[in-house]
Amino acid sequence: MSSPGMPDLPVPLANLKIQYTKIFINNEWHDSVSGKKFPVLNPATEEIICRVEEGDKEDVDKAVKAARQAFQMGSPWRTMDASERGRLLYKLADLMERDHLLLATMEALNGGKLFASAYLMDIEICVKALRYCAGWADKIQGRTIPADGNVFTYTRHEPIGVCGQINPWNFPLITLIMKIAPALSCGNTVIVKPAEQTPLTALQVASLVKEAGFPPGVVNIVPGYGPTAGAAISSHMDIDKVAFTGSTEVGKLIKQAAGRSNLKRVTLELGGKSPCIVFADADLDNAIEFAHRGVFFHQGQCCVAASRLFVEESIYDEFVKRSVELAKKYVLGNPLTPGVSQGPQIDKEQYDKILDLIESGKKEGAKLECGGGPSGSKGYFIQPTVFSNVTDEMRIAKEEIFGPVQQIMKFKSLDDVIKRANNTHYGLAAGVFTKDLDKAITVSSALQAGAVWVNCYMMISSQCPFGGYKMSGNGREMGEYGLYEYTEVKTVTMKISQKNS
Repeated sequence: MSSPGMPDLPVPLANLKIQYTKIFINNEWHDSVSGKKFPVLNPATEEIICRVEEGDKEDVDKAVKAARQAFQMGSPWRTMDASERGRLLYKLADLMERDHLLLATMEALNGGKLFASAYLMDIEICVKALRYCAGWADKIQGRTIPADGNVFTYTRHEPIGVCGQINPWNFPLITLIMKIAPALSCGNTVIVKPAEQTPLTALQVASLVKEAGFPPGVVNIVPGYGPTAGAAISSHMDIDKVAFTGSTEVGKLIKQAAGRSNLKRVTLELGGKSPCIVFADADLDNAIEFAHRGVFFHQGQCCVAASRLFVEESIYDEFVKRSVELAKKYVLGNPLTPGVSQGPQIDKEQYDKILDLIESGKKEGAKLECGGGPSGSKGYFIQPTVFSNVTDEMRIAKEEIFGPVQQIMKFKSLDDVIKRANNTHYGLAAGVFTKDLDKAITVSSALQAGAVWVNCYMMISSQCPFGGYKMSGNGREMGEYGLYEYTEVKTVTMKISQKNS
């Protein structure tokens, strides 16, 4: 089950049994207070995998109570050495590595992600992120400050407290770990609401949290829906911070709820409509490949997708031609099956939204080069689609599609393309392809984006902060910057006597 240049892959687990479907609070499994359950679907077949307990406000209240108890001064978690917190995170990483095949199979089954991608990328990223944050646990330190007056002044980085974390469906495991790892490294407790479409791997990881030896109440997982469980977290008076990854529309609601309640700390990683600029002097083979992967990876369901592709006029036709050739090579099907290179979209709502945007591109005058419709009669599959002759005012050039749709626009000058690239409410990521170092520095400095990749795209690692400008969010995740999003800075000033020697 391998292809040239790719390591040999194990076979996905057959007839995977879902063991954990309940709410995880205080290191125990609970039924929902309401008694409700919700179905979890396989997007490749539209069949129900299992039913999961549906958390609501009352379940969030229970989780907050447990997390608050675990955070109290004198609790096992608060009195634990920082290095011991790091040891627990290392242990969790080891357990995820042990269960690599199980987690990758589950991620592909529930999320429609290619098994090869889940196995070779997602689990590896999670393990590295846990180990990165584990190493930081006993290195989060303050400073001494030469303040004016007869005083001794220093700062402390203290945990914020109980943190609510609301995760998306496109990278369920990665976003789970990118939130809990820094929060726990800094000494916080967490309540996680996984996306209702993809709760299974989060619940599986909850079992590993308990096995690793984290004290009860430190990590709590409450599956449920955004308008109920998610809203309860956002507006809860006893949650000190909320972190959310998802749409800009929902991000606004979360920030409003935080403001109306207790003004809790908020970090948001939201939508994007990221520009990718290819100059005529770029390595064309490299640019075409990265730009292609930048929009088609995981069926286009990436917040940083290179979904506004600007190509310099002199190479435009060649770029379009070769991009279409790449798009036509995809094999659609069950993401657990060998040889499949594109899986399904996550659900019917996203499927319909993408097809509607594709139709808008046709109606507004873009040239459909390939694809442009659904694929197959079962599952949420959409043909890889390429549009050329796209103009800036078209919906497909302005709205986040979150699907396998590449729109290629033409530009003539550097100043023009910078202005057009920045003409968006979003600012999550951007790409620049050129062999000219001066041009690369000039453009990457001018682009209003939280991450700019030069002669590559979608290169993300645990060491690097990730987040957006403008309506793509607030704050950063991962890297040293991401850790400090989970601390409060306290200044301590002590009067000292001044004696002449």
